[in-house]
Amino acid sequence: MSMPHSVATEEQTGRRLTMVEALREALREEMRRDQRVILLGEDIGVPGGFGGAFTVTLGLEQEFGHERVLDTPISEAAIAGVAAGAAMGGLIPVADVQYGDFLFLAMDQLANQAAKMRYMSGGKLTVPMVFRAPVGATTRGAQHGQSLEAFLMHVPGLKVVCPSNPYDGKGLLKSAIRDPNPVIFFEHKLLYGSKGARKEAGGIELVVHVPEEEYLVPLGQAKVVREGSQVTIVANLLMVHRSLQAARALEANGIDAEVIDVRSLVPLDEETIFNSVRKTGRLIIVEEDSEEEIVLTEQVGDGGRHKRVLHCHPCRHIHVTIAHPGPQPPGPLEHKFRPGTRVGLVKDWAVKHVPDLDHGAKWCLRDAAGEILDNEVHIGTLATHPGCSLGVSLTEHHKPKG
Repeated sequence: MSMPHSVATEEQTGRRLTMVEALREALREEMRRDQRVILLGEDIGVPGGFGGAFTVTLGLEQEFGHERVLDTPISEAAIAGVAAGAAMGGLIPVADVQYGDFLFLAMDQLANQAAKMRYMSGGKLTVPMVFRAPVGATTRGAQHGQSLEAFLMHVPGLKVVCPSNPYDGKGLLKSAIRDPNPVIFFEHKLLYGSKGARKEAGGIELVVHVPEEEYLVPLGQAKVVREGSQVTIVANLLMVHRSLQAARALEANGIDAEVIDVRSLVPLDEETIFNSVRKTGRLIIVEEDSEEEIVLTEQVGDGGRHKRVLHCHPCRHIHVTIAHPGPQPPGPLEHKFRPGTRVGLVKDWAVKHVPDLDHGAKWCLRDAAGEILDNEVHIGTLATHPGCSLGVSLTEHHKPKG
């Protein structure tokens, strides 16, 4: 029997917040709790301004003043360097980069300094800092819409967090601020909510119950957001919601899917994922990233000892990602390449018999509406087929008649 389809399973009565409101409340509560917590970033404390690129810090400068809400020059390298130095000097900085794409400008400070200081000092120094970074394709172009989880999770010493809903967003951000290590906190722009002057076009309506009382969501704890018995779907950020939509479509076809929200990538809750795969025997990994930057497949599907664990419990895994091998396509074409709701329309035989497919045979590929996309497709090339959205390997496909 499946759980309710909502990501946040807490009681849905009382106060309800968007992601932006929940993150802002987390910052406010932690700044009130600990005087060492400071904020820094571009345009985060301008009187009458937006409160950062997506209004998360709006109004905080009025309560805490500009000594704790610091506007910086347009220099991500400087923001990261100041944050790392402040953290080593006894403060707890929460830095704001307007778009996650700009993290590349701060990589030396993040990867060679903040991430390594604890190790290089033999544990004498800690770097308790958080770097908030909006990610995800929202038609803003190739330099403002990447998903960079894979890059940062490969840096030893950095923790990587990716909330999918306001309840988790608040609890995870508070835990990240209290963690003695540097944390990269990814936020998908389409999850911020539809309120405010900086709302993102195409954002989903995501307003959930967030308790007023104190709570934390520990880093490294995944969450089964929908129970199932036949196939495991593992996702993060916006793709959790797409996966839940897919699970509902599967249910209509008699397939019981379990959906797991990883919540954090470093540390990764391997046990929750493996327990699910042992039960279902099938794994689908869904993320908004290009094929060259796969995150969860390396961690869950193909990487080292993870591969051995999955092979001990025979499992067929499919990776759903961006089917575009090059730079991100222009804004209006993004929806042609990223995972969408139609990836969930998987017929019963496709899930049950994927291991038995003849990869040399030709098949007829159809989209969710039944429209023929290609009459002669090799199963092995579905992942990069240009005629479908991301995750084409999960769309409905039939062997051609005759």
